[in-house]
Amino acid sequence: MKNIFSTKPLAAASALDGTGIGFDHGASRAVIDAVLPNVDNGRFAVKCVAGERVTVRAHCFTDGHDVLRVQLCWRAQDQNQKEFREVPMKPLVNDVWEAAFSPPSVGRYVYTVVAWVDPFESWRHEMTRRVDPQDVRIAAQVGALEIAAAAARAEGSDRAELQRWATELDATAANPGADVTSLKALALDDEYADLVRRHPDRRHAVRHPVELPLVADRERARFSTWYELFPRSAGTMPGVHGTFRDVEARLPAIAAMGFDVLYFPPIHPVGRMQRKGPNNALEAGPDDVGSPWAIGAAEGGHKSILPALGTEEDFRHLLARAADHGLEIALDIAFQCAPDHPYVKAHPDWFRWRPDGTVQYAENPPKKYQDIYPFNFECEDWRGLWAELKSVFDHWIGEGVRIFRVDNPHTKAFPFWEWVIGEVKREHPDTIFLAEAFTRPKVMHRLAKLGFSQSYTYFTWRNTKEELQAYFTELSTAPGIDYFRPNAWPNTPDILHEQLQTGEPAVYMSRLVLAATLAANYGIYGPAYELREHLPRGPGSEEYLDSEKYQLRHWNHDDPASLAPFIARVNRIRRENPALQRDRGLRFLHVDNDQLLAYAKASPDGDNVVVTVVNLDPHNAQWGWVGLEPASVGVKDGQPFQMHDLLSGQRFTWQGDWHYVRLDPHSVPAHIFVVRRRHGDERDFDYFL
Repeated sequence: MKNIFSTKPLAAASALDGTGIGFDHGASRAVIDAVLPNVDNGRFAVKCVAGERVTVRAHCFTDGHDVLRVQLCWRAQDQNQKEFREVPMKPLVNDVWEAAFSPPSVGRYVYTVVAWVDPFESWRHEMTRRVDPQDVRIAAQVGALEIAAAAARAEGSDRAELQRWATELDATAANPGADVTSLKALALDDEYADLVRRHPDRRHAVRHPVELPLVADRERARFSTWYELFPRSAGTMPGVHGTFRDVEARLPAIAAMGFDVLYFPPIHPVGRMQRKGPNNALEAGPDDVGSPWAIGAAEGGHKSILPALGTEEDFRHLLARAADHGLEIALDIAFQCAPDHPYVKAHPDWFRWRPDGTVQYAENPPKKYQDIYPFNFECEDWRGLWAELKSVFDHWIGEGVRIFRVDNPHTKAFPFWEWVIGEVKREHPDTIFLAEAFTRPKVMHRLAKLGFSQSYTYFTWRNTKEELQAYFTELSTAPGIDYFRPNAWPNTPDILHEQLQTGEPAVYMSRLVLAATLAANYGIYGPAYELREHLPRGPGSEEYLDSEKYQLRHWNHDDPASLAPFIARVNRIRRENPALQRDRGLRFLHVDNDQLLAYAKASPDGDNVVVTVVNLDPHNAQWGWVGLEPASVGVKDGQPFQMHDLLSGQRFTWQGDWHYVRLDPHSVPAHIFVVRRRHGDERDFDYFL
């Protein structure tokens, strides 16, 4: 039987030139000191999006002054594709070489670097410096030998041309009456040199010993806008349990706000044993719906749907209608069980049992979750447990789901995540996994390395200018940027930060702008944010009063104070500006007021530049001077340029390096500027696109 749990590393590949000569051959003089990016020297994969450029840099050099040739080599990680494609690397400075490639489709790839001392290029470089006639003649004869060797490696017309060149060069060099200037011109002929470059001498090539892995995801892994709602609270009347059909009625409004991912908490049967009541009460009444994260009852478990929500056919219908509105459904995967989940009876060995004969329920002291049993990933039947949990993903993928938000992955075994994500993405490479892990930084980064496509962040608790600048500088730079994709949420059903507990519109608006413009992926716990739900369960608590986690809620989406129009405007700005659709390219700008945060983001080609300024003070107008050099946005010194505020529609003309801004939180607490510059007629501003 095939071992589906194998994590054995790939075997080392043979020499790229097919000679069988290893990289440690004694005559190999090239040195490849580093290849970047890499994640833990190739232990984990770098992440990108299919079709985008992946820029690779290598630190390569050799002894002496000979000329080095360096090639970037890449291929799909497919059993049927062994041949590498090669891209010449160009030298930058200080022995750093650079090249790029674009993975054409979603899937797994590998890349590495090969380098060698090129005798022909070394000869040619020296030939350009020869001036003494006798030196030129001898050097030309040496070159003829190198060209003849290249002819022997070539075939067809290339061989014939190179042989002809070698013969002519040798004969001319041997002729004492030949003009030295003409001889040197013949030796350095560019077209002939290009022929030799097609047939290099790679006998002593060195290659980087690691084939570095790369995962190319679809674009939504890099850029997505999430809206979370509880389907059971989508009912049209207070106290009436919502259904999938009720959710369908909400789709136009959610799509109109500019979201493209609609995320549901667990939609499975909810356990009856130890069911929680409102506000996490230990005892539930007969009509209490319990927590959807307490998964499993007599009706089924992780592959079943809560009957009150609808049928499997209703769910498929919802998926199709969501797609019609440009929305993709994301499901919550919470690998834990209610006490009456079928797994508890069928597989008691998958859980930890206490001396008193009861199962150990989940705890995060002082919090206790008596309605949830965690799996024991150290059980004897761990293979059976892993296979069954993978089948949960397989089931919902079979229903058409391709995005999963995974609940508390840091409390499950790391080897399991590496295996299951690898297996699922091997079979369905377009699958996206979001890690809901508010835990220690190294643990969050490990989960990203193991394969999670996106990760929750500490954004909720980063509120001052200093905190935001430090944190998002970390998130947008190497090494984390190569594998960790942040997904910023200002609130979740579990987290009502104290800053939001005032309910002030300015706070909600500024936090939304920050999440939406600092991170390419962001989301909101929708109705609560849209309608500024802000009452905590108690002093010092981040729990919502009357939390939707434990009871049905009815939301008044017709409330005239709803932030829906503002959210829609921000999300439209994100869709229309490529600079906001990735995490690279972020830089913070100096502003002489600690209550103002300013930053710029640029698209990869530099054609789209967005500058955001946010007032972090929800009570008072704040003003200051923002430093933005015209050259950094493609404007010549001394030339004016226009800043179009996409939130208010206002246009400002800026000139020079320092620019005055003033933001009143009682109107709009932020600017989102797109840079425009003058073309021709001074009255004519066009998008810097």
